[in-house]
Amino acid sequence: MGHTVRIIPAQFVKPYVKSNKNELVDAAAIAEAVTRPSMRFVTPKSTEQLEIQALPRIRDRIVGSKTQLINQIRAFCLEFGIAIRQGVGMFKTDFPAALADDSNDLTPRMRILLEGLWTEFGALETRLAELNKEIEVLAARSEVAHRLMSIPGIGPLSATALIAAVGDGKQFAKARDMAAWLGLVPRQYSTGGKTTLLGMSKRGNSYVRRLLLHGARSCVLHLNRQRDRLGSWITKLATRMHTNKVAVALANKLARVAWVVLTRPGSLYRGDRDEAVV
Repeated sequence: MGHTVRIIPAQFVKPYVKSNKNELVDAAAIAEAVTRPSMRFVTPKSTEQLEIQALPRIRDRIVGSKTQLINQIRAFCLEFGIAIRQGVGMFKTDFPAALADDSNDLTPRMRILLEGLWTEFGALETRLAELNKEIEVLAARSEVAHRLMSIPGIGPLSATALIAAVGDGKQFAKARDMAAWLGLVPRQYSTGGKTTLLGMSKRGNSYVRRLLLHGARSCVLHLNRQRDRLGSWITKLATRMHTNKVAVALANKLARVAWVVLTRPGSLYRGDRDEAVV
């Protein structure tokens, strides 16, 4: 009908509700909230973004199911005096050996049940490998994902998740806004002219934030600090901060670099010290 449709987060409308909740009061609150010059709006996702977003969500659910299954199998084995070491790699080594060992205390009935759980674990592994392959193919076909993967700590999974969640990134006026939206900035509790900064705000997309944090931790451990321009920055930060704080600060920086790559067509991260960053 010629109107410009805009989406407002419900938590930003709630302060304008003046009395009990009903449709008339809600409509008045929405009408007042939309006129505020500082109001924040949600950028609608395209069909392509929704399709890309579905893949990591399905994968995340399967990873959670796989972890639950491993924990359940380890608990059942422990009840029969069989200790299986922690970690997926150790589990894949220890559990088949425990099933094949006829001298342990597993009963025939329990052995059958555990064999069924092992089959279920194999099916989850197969499905997870299929999803990983699909995500890699999707990232290989995307020019934007290729440029995002030039950033340390960002691989196919993080690149596709960023594209699905952020799109072209132009809804953020600057890189700091995107880092704040991802919850990678300190939570502030300031009053009376006294600034108090707390831990991470943990707002926004928790899945993308988790991926960036994992990528940042990987960079702290494995990044070549002699060749990459981020190396000296990480080393200086590590001398005065805990490793967890260094990882959060690096994740914040990676998010800001990712915003530049998203909003400037053709831009890349160049980590060599004698080249520009973007």
